[in-house]
Amino acid sequence: MMLTESFRDPFAHAFADLDDFEVKSAPAAAFRPRRTVADRVRAALKGLAGGHGTLLAHDETAWASITFSGTRHAVVLEFCGPEAVAGGEELIERLPDHEFTLPGQLVADATVTKVDHRFGAMERLEVTAVLLLLEEG
Repeated sequence: MMLTESFRDPFAHAFADLDDFEVKSAPAAAFRPRRTVADRVRAALKGLAGGHGTLLAHDETAWASITFSGTRHAVVLEFCGPEAVAGGEELIERLPDHEFTLPGQLVADATVTKVDHRFGAMERLEVTAVLLLLEEG
């Protein structure tokens, strides 16, 4: 037998069971994506609604004046069913006076601009909330 000859399969590693390999890096669950301001706005609105609501749309627009800069967020949430609709009504009631805590941001204005409430066998509420955020600093 020559020194360069081998009876081992050179492609055995490609077809091996992955459980046989030792993984020294952190598991994928340990990594989480960075939360953006838009993520924090959505979470705050869902918190005001008691965790109810489904996101239908979120539009983020840059905003600036001579002295301030920030973003305008228009968020459309849908609430289906009596319990979820009650959460949506709570959002409508609490939003204008709520003190938000968003790191690095000041909420200058928070309003509900549109409400579509449908009654029937499947009660449904669609709420459009607009928030004007100013960058602190």
